[in-house]
Amino acid sequence: MTSEVTVGTGAGLDTADMVLNIGPQHPSTHGVLRLRLVLDGERVISAEPIIGYMHRGAEKLFEVRDYRQIIMLANRHDWLSAFCNELGVVLAVERLMGIEVPERAVWLRTALAELNRVLNHLMFLGSYPLEIGAITPVFYAFRERETIQTVLEEASGGRMHYMYNRVGGLKEEVPAGWTTRARAAIDQVRRRLPDLDNLIRRNEIFLARTVGVGVLSAADAAAFGASGPVGRASGLDLDLRRDEPYLAYGELSVPVVTRTAGDCHARFEVLLDQVYVSLDLAQQCLDRVDQLSGPVNVRLPKVVKAPEGHTYAWTENPLGINGYYLVSRGEKTPWRLKLRTASYANVQALSTLLPGTLVPDLIAILGSMFFVVGDIDK
Repeated sequence: MTSEVTVGTGAGLDTADMVLNIGPQHPSTHGVLRLRLVLDGERVISAEPIIGYMHRGAEKLFEVRDYRQIIMLANRHDWLSAFCNELGVVLAVERLMGIEVPERAVWLRTALAELNRVLNHLMFLGSYPLEIGAITPVFYAFRERETIQTVLEEASGGRMHYMYNRVGGLKEEVPAGWTTRARAAIDQVRRRLPDLDNLIRRNEIFLARTVGVGVLSAADAAAFGASGPVGRASGLDLDLRRDEPYLAYGELSVPVVTRTAGDCHARFEVLLDQVYVSLDLAQQCLDRVDQLSGPVNVRLPKVVKAPEGHTYAWTENPLGINGYYLVSRGEKTPWRLKLRTASYANVQALSTLLPGTLVPDLIAILGSMFFVVGDIDK
């Protein structure tokens, strides 16, 4: 409960700071977030991100679902990175159970994870300019998304929640000729991506709204645990695909895109350049898949039970580092499965970034932190 304040200027009027609630609202794909701002005119004095409006208790629900069922819950917290979310859970379970996944499944998983990364980034590359007034980029971004989306949909049967990972591999073999069609889609997106790139990267209005705005220093990024494109735009040269490889990344050369400015434009550029890298990595994986034959999963018992113990798996998700801490008591359900999500760490930094900025810049900064609220609230 805030006390009543009189806001205004002129003879006989006291001026005071104004408390403004932004949200709770659902701006496009980001989810239900609330910001409690204290304003002096149009300048932000303090900002408090208030979370929890989408909390679904996923971590608690994991404890009463078996290892096949928790995949369904896990792929939904960051709904733009569903395949990568599933992956983190199955990697943790496989590590605890000592399962060796067939090589063909490993390379297919890597290819699909990179395609999912492209889908995630294209959503933000379209929606971020939209939030600060540029309408056209979203049409280009969705054109490319639809091309890649078709490929993932053909393989898994799902558009957003793929449910394609299984403990021990993948649900099933990809359809005949799928790798050829996937490569054609990658070529098409790579050829057309400059349409989006040329439209927005050097657009003078976009530059005016983003360059030098919302600067997150490398020290602050590290202190808040920011990772992925947000951390790398501030100069944190960290990418688990290169630094602690999992899946087939150890056999690939992964270029890490970084910037040092740490502002809104640097974050956008890292995201954009990462799409080119991920398309190349996905293509290399598909070339390797074509050279491999054999199963894409291992036979499991009717009831999957992880042995007693605990393990931690972490992955370079599209929005940053996601960690999965699994504790088992030898039952068919996890005793505890704790998620460390990238969006949660990224949004914490808003309390440092927003004070001192103007309200119009607040929107530019908020959109450039690249979060999905389901990934914060879990």
